[in-house]
Amino acid sequence: MSYFDNFELRELSRLDLLAREVVEGFIIGLHKSPFHGFSVEFAEHRLYNTGDSSRDIDWKVFARTDKLFLKRYEEETNLRCQIVIDGSSSMHYPKVKAGKNLSLSKFEFSALGAASLMNLLRKQRDAFGLTLFDESIKTHYKPKSSLTHYKLLLSTLEHVIQQPAENAGTFAANSLHQIADSIHKRSLVIIFSDMFERGTGQEELFSALQHLKHNKHEVILIHVFDQATEMDFEFSERPHIFIDLESGEQLKVQPSEVREEYLNKINQYRKDLKTKCLQYRMDMVEADIKKGYTDVLRSYLVKRSKMRI
Repeated sequence: MSYFDNFELRELSRLDLLAREVVEGFIIGLHKSPFHGFSVEFAEHRLYNTGDSSRDIDWKVFARTDKLFLKRYEEETNLRCQIVIDGSSSMHYPKVKAGKNLSLSKFEFSALGAASLMNLLRKQRDAFGLTLFDESIKTHYKPKSSLTHYKLLLSTLEHVIQQPAENAGTFAANSLHQIADSIHKRSLVIIFSDMFERGTGQEELFSALQHLKHNKHEVILIHVFDQATEMDFEFSERPHIFIDLESGEQLKVQPSEVREEYLNKINQYRKDLKTKCLQYRMDMVEADIKKGYTDVLRSYLVKRSKMRI
């Protein structure tokens, strides 16, 4: 189920409210699923692992959930999460048409996903930061857990939604190399990107992802796309003008003339991306912007439960 269908663009100025709605809907679904053991209500607990001392088991929680959780102390809850969002112009696809109800663009989807993750991180008393990049890093906030910090990051995202950059290219590799070296060791890095890299090619991008793992960071890559048009190339059979949002270049073509070659290339790139993530032991979530955030939020909770803090 999607919790953001039919929102108009102006409603995204209320990111905090929308994020809370997404998280509340997710938690309701979580309680009804096999993943209810990861429920965020246990903000001061962690799952029991074989070999842990039984002294700190919370038996009251066990009575309610039939699962073993250990009590956590304040110093144990200092997970640091850096949320990284691609702000290049390709992320603002589909382009906005004023006065109509809209599905979210890739950046808007990512912004609301980031806000929802921040909401969960706050519930878990974890610290979170935000990095926005296109051809270089444009904004970088180190992880904190305060309400003031949370509001600052939401304000930053809202500003980009209202004033998206035009003809901004992508150089994710350079930005990810900088992030790998600048953030606290063994952070959780969650990346929202359509992974459309320009210039350096995919090998440099894969090298940057490997750099994050080499520096002992845990990584979740949220691959954001519009399934219908970007992956399935579903365009009506008439001449279309395709515009490169990053360069402004235009190309008029009949979809049937390029569909087969396009699908071959995009499917191969998608396969390569999955293979590299498996090779580097990084989690990857494929996120269609017309669907909800269940997989995105669940991936964070599962990853968090596995991390030794």
